[in-house]
Amino acid sequence: MSRGILVFIEQRDGQLRRASLEALSEARRQADKAAEPVVALLAGESVKGLVPGIAKCRPDKVLVVDNHSFTKYSTEGYADALTAAIKKEDPRYVLSANTSMARDLIPRVAARLDSPCVSDVSELRERNGALQAVHPMYSGKALGVFEFSAPLAFMTLRSNCFPLIEAKEGHPAQVEDLAVTPENVRAWVVETHTAAGQKVELSEAAIIVSGGRGIKGPENWLMLQQLCDVLGAALGASRAVVDAGWIDHQHQVGQTGKTVSPQLYIACGISGAIQHLAGMSSSKVIVAINNNPEAPIFKHCTYGVVGDVFQVVPKLTEECRKLLAE
Repeated sequence: MSRGILVFIEQRDGQLRRASLEALSEARRQADKAAEPVVALLAGESVKGLVPGIAKCRPDKVLVVDNHSFTKYSTEGYADALTAAIKKEDPRYVLSANTSMARDLIPRVAARLDSPCVSDVSELRERNGALQAVHPMYSGKALGVFEFSAPLAFMTLRSNCFPLIEAKEGHPAQVEDLAVTPENVRAWVVETHTAAGQKVELSEAAIIVSGGRGIKGPENWLMLQQLCDVLGAALGASRAVVDAGWIDHQHQVGQTGKTVSPQLYIACGISGAIQHLAGMSSSKVIVAINNNPEAPIFKHCTYGVVGDVFQVVPKLTEECRKLLAE
């Protein structure tokens, strides 16, 4: 009989993805309710040094697939590794972060094993000893609640919706090597090009400062970037300014961009169209700065400032710098 939860842990360039650790933390919380095991799967080359970071989230076991075949990401190779781990551990659920890699990998393995898959889960609920997945739908206007009748189910979890679990002394994880040699790999990542300027990963950022048409031109991104630098925030943007060519699409927040759930979201000169709200409405605290008191975003924000962004943002940056320096 299937038991426990298997979590796919993503690493890039020798660094664990925080969103994966959030998924592992939630797996630990849910498994504790049912007294079931949690197994983490880590794949890559020379990645065993990352195991202590995984162990802080208290898995019962860490499976490590460590060989040169996993130096770069390949859909077939990683699918073989995840499939092998599932067949070995026979879990009830497979979790991962809702990253671009997982959106490619997880549905493929789910289809291979003829199992259901729910992506971008913002909440997990327990009902009668089983998990329910909550998925925002229709631009966040409704929540879909999914129950599973299959013996195995896959879920990808939205970043910043599940807090990291506290490390616990005396909870060592068993580490076990898993031998996997991928066959028939037809495509793999050869090179990764990272756009310059984004200092914090947008989808995982705890604080995001976003700009819209209200900043009046691409030359004014520096003003928002200075606030980002003070707060350790990521820089976001509305679709309107991306379509205008003011900034790269990688910064876009919204229905056709990235969905984010930061602790703090500062919207500067953004009117608050429903397409933008769909990508950031689950933020814990929303601060809106706009000179139009009738802007729709004021109906959804936690705090609203009616004013000129060119006056408010520099003052906000300076005050934050003073407070953080104390």
